[in-house]
Amino acid sequence: MKRLTIDIIGHMQRWAILSGVLIVLSLAALGVRGLDLSIDFEGGSSFVLEGISEDVTVADLEDAATAVGATDVRVQLVTGEDDSAGALVRMSELTPGSQADDDVEAALIEVADPTAIDESFVGPSWGRRISLKALQALVVFLIAILIYISIRLQFKMAVVAIVTLAHDLIVTVGIYALFGFPVSPNTVIALLTILGYSLYDTVVVFDRVQESEPHLGSPGRRTYLQLVNTSLNEVLWRSLNTSITSLLPVFSLLVFGSQLLGATTLRDLALALFIGMALGVYSSLFVAGPLLAFWRSREPGMQRQAAEFVDDDGVELVAPDIAAVEASRRPVTSTYVRGDRRRRGRR
Repeated sequence: MKRLTIDIIGHMQRWAILSGVLIVLSLAALGVRGLDLSIDFEGGSSFVLEGISEDVTVADLEDAATAVGATDVRVQLVTGEDDSAGALVRMSELTPGSQADDDVEAALIEVADPTAIDESFVGPSWGRRISLKALQALVVFLIAILIYISIRLQFKMAVVAIVTLAHDLIVTVGIYALFGFPVSPNTVIALLTILGYSLYDTVVVFDRVQESEPHLGSPGRRTYLQLVNTSLNEVLWRSLNTSITSLLPVFSLLVFGSQLLGATTLRDLALALFIGMALGVYSSLFVAGPLLAFWRSREPGMQRQAAEFVDDDGVELVAPDIAAVEASRRPVTSTYVRGDRRRRGRR
């Protein structure tokens, strides 16, 4: 059965427009709406409830605190040392001893009926340290990747890989800003994790292009643009299958773990992973590949090679047309047989 071939490179302008629109929307959302940072970054109030009723859910505690004016409420159910049920409720900062503080505490006691409740203030310094360390790790990671891919493959491939990672990060953060998803330290960890998935798909594509480059000019891979398009189609289904099998467990964490089972601590991690991994599939095929093809095809050597397979009207020839052109370029020889001039044919 003939494998379906998609003309990815032939529509590179469409992918460039789509990615450009996504980046512009992401930057606009960041500038207008900003990010909804959790209390780990901005500070807030925290209530620790011990010995609560076992039938109390995360939604019950969130609704109770929100109903009396608390904002950015985060609830995590915990188990005490004596196997008793407990909860950690975090929210935007409340002034100790204020009416709002008393109302929230009373609402939580009414819903959960805890044996003990303790309130404390969470400072923003921890979240800032995490962000700083993540930024430092990101810079070291990008430098290492740039050096490795330059040595293992090509420098231009390394630059395109970094640009693709930046594309994924900007769009992922833009989605968080656009839809108001909260950003927590788990989100930062997930953003660093998705860089690996995105880079993996991109390197798979570039490795196939590198393997195919010695065949540049052979039938079916005449120009660099055609070679990259063929390479993308060769890894297309592999990338899709690998990504789908990776996305399914993350989707299970997002839907069943964080929503149905109430493990809200998994929500921020799973959400960022799901968005970033899905973007990684798109960017490796429709951003990295076309960008590399566009950049390399502008090299003088590539342009001279591509010019051999363009007709007088500037239209790129397909394989059968190229074969006809090459046949027409072969010299014609003749010989005499018994005084008659006969054309032997083309050789």
